Amino acid sequence: MNLNDITRGFLLGESITPSIQSYLQSLKEIISGIRPRSAVDERRLEMAQNHLREIKRRHRQLEEKLSLLEEHVKVLEEGKE
Repeated sequence: MNLNDITRGFLLGESITPSIQSYLQSLKEIISGIRPRSAVDERRLEMAQNHLREIKRRHRQLEEKLSLLEEHVKVLEEGKE
């Protein structure tokens, strides 16, 4: 993909949607940039960080399962031929 295609996609709103990893990284940066003003805020930020870690872990598990299932489908398709 060249610069003209990227620019055209940006201007026309046809850009590529970000990956889940990009969204998670962005959320992590936002959360780490927030400064708590009270103990309640601090606990909420801790919970948000824990939830983000859990989302990352579960996403990784789903990616592994997807990869495994794709391999199974490939083997089944090869066996069919």
